[in-house]
Amino acid sequence: MKLQKLQNIFKGDRIIWIIFFLLCVISVLEVYSSSSSLGYKSGNYWIAAIQHTTYLLLGIGVMVFVLNIPCRYFKLCTPILCIVSPLLLLWVLLFGAKTNDAARWISFFGIPLQPSEIAKGTLVLLTAHILSQLQTPEGAHPKAFKYIVLTSLGFMGLVFTENFSTAALMGATVFCMMIIGRVPWRQIGYLCSAVAILLVLAVSTIYFIGQDSSQIAANEAAEAKQLTESVEASDKQLTETIAPDKAKKASAGSGKRGGVLHRLDLWKQRIDNFMNSERVDPHKYDLDKNSQVGHANIAIASSQFIGKGPGNSEQRDFLPLAFSDFIYAIIFEELGWIGAAFVALLYISLLFRTGQIARRCTNTFPAFLAMGLALLIVIQALFNMMVAVGLAPVTGQPLPLISKGGTSSIINCIYIGVILSISRTAKKRDDVKLEMA
Repeated sequence: MKLQKLQNIFKGDRIIWIIFFLLCVISVLEVYSSSSSLGYKSGNYWIAAIQHTTYLLLGIGVMVFVLNIPCRYFKLCTPILCIVSPLLLLWVLLFGAKTNDAARWISFFGIPLQPSEIAKGTLVLLTAHILSQLQTPEGAHPKAFKYIVLTSLGFMGLVFTENFSTAALMGATVFCMMIIGRVPWRQIGYLCSAVAILLVLAVSTIYFIGQDSSQIAANEAAEAKQLTESVEASDKQLTETIAPDKAKKASAGSGKRGGVLHRLDLWKQRIDNFMNSERVDPHKYDLDKNSQVGHANIAIASSQFIGKGPGNSEQRDFLPLAFSDFIYAIIFEELGWIGAAFVALLYISLLFRTGQIARRCTNTFPAFLAMGLALLIVIQALFNMMVAVGLAPVTGQPLPLISKGGTSSIINCIYIGVILSISRTAKKRDDVKLEMA
């Protein structure tokens, strides 16, 4: 009887559930370990883990609700989200609290909200809708490419000035969805050429307008410290709302340019730091200037093969945002190469399992939607892991379902819930086919 009740709650693909719970267990352990500095300063070592666990439990509750929603209703949500999401993005641009000189957060009836997280899912939903509506036996209709590009530019345009890495993540996800949706290769080639040209122009603009100064070069650690202090303030209230007065102080007096170009200096600094291949002796390395990258490298280099063991990280006390952007470096240090590879394997398994679910779908919309959401999670995870190991510039993207977070944790749980809902429908159709056979 109890087993039947559990089956009624945990519906959908069992492998997806197993992957999800493993990620959650790793998340709680590593957030507790990597948040030791927050616990020391607040006087409560459990507060970060309790807050994160609360968000995960809330996310699981929302996920169970979502997985019981039939897939056809997700399609009906498309026009509503296409109106709400851009409005929220405009709201955060105009009135959002600033952290690291970027407006990313708003408070909605006292609830902290990051509109870019909603925008990512909305764009995936809209792209799946377009691909399914314009799908032909030969592939996607040529008009699908035009509609997808125009809508993507609209969403990404509202995001990139404040959060370039999220805009890049959205673009990469949509690009993969177009390939899966069989958009003509000729159009894919045009898109790649246009992106390459825009990338060259963007980098040239950054280097032409971006400023070089010792103060800007030292801002990486200072900005990470400001964000950590904002998170500390939110931990005391068990909310992730960035304190408005603290955010204003962080952005005031910075001396940086305003408008859409106010992030160019930081982007130039991060590109310079990533492209600088000059070998520096350990005793000459400036940890104050490049604290995130430096301490992440130390954590990985000292991990050995099996790691130092859970809770035994040393760099968590020195690495800014160890519980968020650089939590993969702490996983490396504590669990070693084996643990880090296992975490990467979980994300890859999620993508491949979702691919199997998508192949069982008889309709194209749920298949494209499931693959789009899985790609969104996995590509973001790859971004985060590449930054932690030094294969990409610092982007500020959290590790999905593992990094400490509020909005991101709940939204990612919703994505998993949608995939589980689609897996239920696909499984029922497989059962019907077997009965008919």
